[in-house]
Amino acid sequence: MRYASVTDRLAGLGSDKWAVHIRAREMKRAGHEIIELTIGEPDIPTPTDMLDVAEHAMRTGRTGYSNGRGEPGVLAALSAKYTARTGRAIGPEHILCFPGTQTALSLVMLGLAEEGDEIITGDPLYATYDGVVRATGATRVSVPLRPENGFRMQAADLEKAVTPKSRVLLLNTPHNPTGAVLSAKEVAEIGEVCRRHNLWIVSDEVYELLIFDGSFASPLDQPELADRTIAVASISKSHAAPGFRSGWCVGPAEFTQKLLPLSESMLFGVQPFIADMTAYALGQPSAAAATMRESYFRRAQLISKRLDGIAGIGADVPQAGMFILADIRATGLSGNDFAMRLLEEEHVAVMPGESFGDNLAGYLRLSLSVADDKIDAACAGIVRLATRLQQRKSA
Repeated sequence: MRYASVTDRLAGLGSDKWAVHIRAREMKRAGHEIIELTIGEPDIPTPTDMLDVAEHAMRTGRTGYSNGRGEPGVLAALSAKYTARTGRAIGPEHILCFPGTQTALSLVMLGLAEEGDEIITGDPLYATYDGVVRATGATRVSVPLRPENGFRMQAADLEKAVTPKSRVLLLNTPHNPTGAVLSAKEVAEIGEVCRRHNLWIVSDEVYELLIFDGSFASPLDQPELADRTIAVASISKSHAAPGFRSGWCVGPAEFTQKLLPLSESMLFGVQPFIADMTAYALGQPSAAAATMRESYFRRAQLISKRLDGIAGIGADVPQAGMFILADIRATGLSGNDFAMRLLEEEHVAVMPGESFGDNLAGYLRLSLSVADDKIDAACAGIVRLATRLQQRKSA
């Protein structure tokens, strides 16, 4: 039987990058105690007041079909949020609702690029971006995000990556996996390159409320970039509600109108009771985000204190997010090899940097959504392995 070419384009993506995580789960099922710092999922429950709103909505009949754009209540809440943030009138015509940021990214990209086009991303990058790009038929082109620049994209590096086939820049700030946060000046400089070359900017802003150091800046908030920017986000991280799959995109009204039939052909609406919960959550400051910011920042400081400068390891506190990077290049092992040995020898599971792009080779990504005592024990295991490797190198 014959298959569509998209199945070949996406073949092999995903599972290889998560080999350490998959092996860790196998070991746990076999009875081993594993400290798991691989995935980024809020370690606090979804707030009870949000659950109460969702339950009430379900019990009062909000379980039917929705419309393709989004429920009126959540559209109004998103309009208020982005009107206040940008200082411009952002109405429902600028918004589409989706089941989570991942769906939003996928559909937005399908509306912007196709075979023969190029989509530019940073490297390192979030692990699913490869699939999002390849699904469109476009080719992904990388811009190096360099450690000496704090892993923040530089306009000059973007300029070098642009070709006549370039159509979209997929920007991520705050950044996963590095935790880098672009300043308003850096966003403006990047945006100027996009203006000169007539590129769309798709801005993944899911970590907007989890910034430790600095302030949030979006190309959507800069009037001169608004006509080419589509922002995507969700309540998954900001409100500790990943399983509810509630996300959206915000962009030019013409774009959302053009994308609406594509969205309707796949989804035709989101669940009304989840929309009601989302509207409620967006109508007030997120207590969940404040709790996570405090605990993730504290844990990042703890890891940096335990690892940075020890046995050749480097670990700087990130500016934002749910992860911290550990530079283990001095051990002589790749991130993949170190991570697998760490799992087998110390029963600590982390993500190798190579899972997030070539420019993170020799790094580890550690999740901050784990209790402090487990973080402390994981750091001890990392130091023990790095010390053994250092001793063997000098023997």
